[in-house]
Amino acid sequence: MQNAPAPQAKVNSTAIELRDLTLGYERHPAVHHLSVTLLPSSLVALVGPNGAGKSTLIKALAGTLRPIGGELLRPADQRIAWLPQHSGLDPSFPIDVRGMVTLGLWHQLGALGRVGPRQRALCDAALAAVGLTGFEARPLDTLSGGQLQRALFARLILQDAPVVLLDEPFAAVDNRTSADLLGLLHQWQAQGKTVIVVLHDLAQVRAHFPHTLLLARKLVAFGPTAEVLTEANWARAQQMREPFDDDAPLCAATLHPQDDAQTHSHVHSHAHTHGRHAHQEEALP
Repeated sequence: MQNAPAPQAKVNSTAIELRDLTLGYERHPAVHHLSVTLLPSSLVALVGPNGAGKSTLIKALAGTLRPIGGELLRPADQRIAWLPQHSGLDPSFPIDVRGMVTLGLWHQLGALGRVGPRQRALCDAALAAVGLTGFEARPLDTLSGGQLQRALFARLILQDAPVVLLDEPFAAVDNRTSADLLGLLHQWQAQGKTVIVVLHDLAQVRAHFPHTLLLARKLVAFGPTAEVLTEANWARAQQMREPFDDDAPLCAATLHPQDDAQTHSHVHSHAHTHGRHAHQEEALP
């Protein structure tokens, strides 16, 4: 793979701050009272047992899930590039690889912008960066899973956002594709981007991620990866994990006069459970 094109936009240097953040669905909490600061130019792995709230937190960081309580603070104009675990992309949609990747320039072109020679050149450079030169005119339904993931990463390159959020991006791709795309993450960090990735492969985390956030509905540990991924912390994560319970009492979300529309108090009984089914115990790999 070639190096990714140099970023076109100025990277925002402001941290993302979570203050006593509680997240959930219909006021049932999935992540409780999380307080961390994600510094600019960070490469952070988000890990935890099954059902720990990792995807829930990523959705909140992406702006698609409103907090039950606490605050998620970042610049209002901060652009975010987000690749969910399931992209929702229909490979049968009649569009070729270049057309799909060029959608990453939406922040420049909008709905009516024209794709000209400059935009096509940027797209081709992004495809070269992910090892897909020559695939520009291929229909999406002719791509393998790894090739499609590479194309989605090319679209992320064109989005050129200061914050990149990825949810299990290597779950269904081969080792070579994973290695190539991990190289892109390091490039993005070197460009000053903040990159936060949900992962389950802890060996991969140890090898490539300087910082790790270990979550089990609540914060277990956050900091340098070697200090976070310990047997003691993983055992604690297993003990802290609660399965989700649709019948649990609702959390009280009340708005105080000093709060704005994004800041709520969160009150709930710690005696109830938040899960319907407990998962089997997992050992630290």
